[in-house]
This record gives sequence, structure tokens and C-alpha cells, in this order.
Amino acid sequence: MLRAPSTSVRTLLAWTVAASVLAGCGSPSGESAEDKGEPAARTEVTVEPIEATTRLTDVNGEKVSLEKRPERIVCLFALCDDILTELGIVPVATNSALLAHPGFLGEDKAEEVDVIPGGFIAPEVEAILSHKPDLVIGLGDTHGKLAPALKGATTFWAMQPETWQDSVGYLRDAAALTGRTAEGEKAERAFRAKLAEAEKTPSDRTALIVYGSDENFGVATPEGDVAASLLPKMARYPWKSRGVEGSYSLEEILAQDVDVLFVETMSFGGEDGKLSEKLAGNPLWSKIPAVENGDVHEVDPEVWAKGRGTRSLGIVLDEAAAALR
Repeated sequence: MLRAPSTSVRTLLAWTVAASVLAGCGSPSGESAEDKGEPAARTEVTVEPIEATTRLTDVNGEKVSLEKRPERIVCLFALCDDILTELGIVPVATNSALLAHPGFLGEDKAEEVDVIPGGFIAPEVEAILSHKPDLVIGLGDTHGKLAPALKGATTFWAMQPETWQDSVGYLRDAAALTGRTAEGEKAERAFRAKLAEAEKTPSDRTALIVYGSDENFGVATPEGDVAASLLPKMARYPWKSRGVEGSYSLEEILAQDVDVLFVETMSFGGEDGKLSEKLAGNPLWSKIPAVENGDVHEVDPEVWAKGRGTRSLGIVLDEAAAALR
């Protein structure tokens, strides 16, 4: 049986700002720029201005109040690293490996950022406070328990993203709090333009994102997985959440004739090896059209499963679009 995605597993791993899409006009003859051998007009979008502030109620209803613009920020999950990178800020310490990705700081520069000991589930409070942060950003359902220990010493901001719209909202909120409003607007505009381009020519192929470390893997669904929330407008993505205890059987997946598989291998402790390789000997797995046709794509879980911000999602869009052609 394939397990449905649970919040706890994926973390190890609807307010939307109004935007208008302005597509390039076609020629009077009805020929597109592509038909005439000319480069297609780039999709342009407009976004609402962001106003700087030190107090706000975020996209999820969380109140955040700061004495001044934060300069020393500690990230306890990858969305924070994603947002700060978009805003041109480097965290004083982090709890994820996302910054090492070449689309972010890269390995060399990422090594200059301190890592909070204790792992994702239990980051050490003393280590966090040793960096004298103005702001600590964590995942609500995982790091919310740290709030009492941090109270009085710093401000803790609990984020809880579930869709790409949430991620854009958090980007805007962080841009307002840090005063990086122009950078926030630019990042949002770039992401929305890329998403609009991807949605212009949706694929008729069936896609699926699976994650895990062994045969007990789960299906990423749009209701609770940010990367998966992009897929329904790019391809056929017939996977709906069945709740924490729900599951999809391998027979059900076979019945959907999946054309393209995206696989996120989660690594825990000493476990190694790609999930797709571990499943290669399963006779039912081998009957999935994507497997038969060699259209299985191992993707970086730091970006696809954990990043969740506009920079990570831009990478997801590029990789998904290329695979779905």
C-alpha cells in the first residue's frame, strides 16, 4: 500500500495577492510569434505593492510584532531559507541543507552559514539563542513547541504553508517585515510569470509525485503539498488527499496510467540509495507506464519537498515542465 502524505512526514521533508496576466498579442494574420520563427512574447504580470511594517497578521492569521526590522534571522526550516534568499538576506544560522543547492548560495557559501544542532525535529534552543537572533522562523506544527523557551529573548514566527499561494503570502509578509519590499515584489513577479507560462500549455500526460525512503512511500497531494499544488494546472494530476490515515494502493496508481513519475528520496540517518532503485524490483511498480518508458525522475527533496518558497517552486516548475513535454 502507498501511504497518503502525512504532515509529519512531509515536514521532514486561501489568501492570494491579486495579479493580472498580460499575454503578448498575436499578429493580425493569426500567426503566433513561434509560427513566424520569432521568439514568443514573455508573459508579464503585475503584483500588488508591499508596504514595509514591523507588525502584521500573516497569511495564516499569525500575529508578528517586532521592535525593528530584523537583521539577524535564524531559519528552522527550508521555506525560511528560500524566502531570505529571494530577499537577498543570508540567515545567521539554519536548520536545512537547501542553501547548498546551486540555485541558492551553492555549497561553498552555504558552508559559511552555521547549522543549528539537534536536527529538524529538535533544534537546540541554546544554540539558536547563541546567535542573538532578532527573529526565528520555524514550521508551526513542528517548532511551535519551542515558542515558550524563546519568549522574551527573541521573536518566534510560526509558518504553516500548504499551497503555493501560502508561500507567496509568506514571501510578501517577510518582505514587509525586513523592509525588502522591492525584492519581494520582484521575486513574486518572477514566480507568477513562470507559473503563468507553465499553465499556458498544460500537458495531457498523467503525473505523480511520490516520496519516502523505502517501499512504504506516500503520494504528494495538492491539498497539503506545496510542490504538488502546482501540478494540476500543468498536467493531469488525479491525486486527492485522503487525510493523515488515508492511503493509495499500488493497484489504484496502476489504474491511472501514470506517464511521468517524480520521486523524492527522503534520507533518514544511515539510509541511502534512491527510492526508485529500491522499488525497481517490485513487479507492480515495473508495470506503471512511466517506469516502463523510463520516465521516472529522481528530484532533489530539499527543493521539491522542503523548499516550498518561490525560488524552490520556480525550480520545480522548470523541471516538471521539461519532464512533461
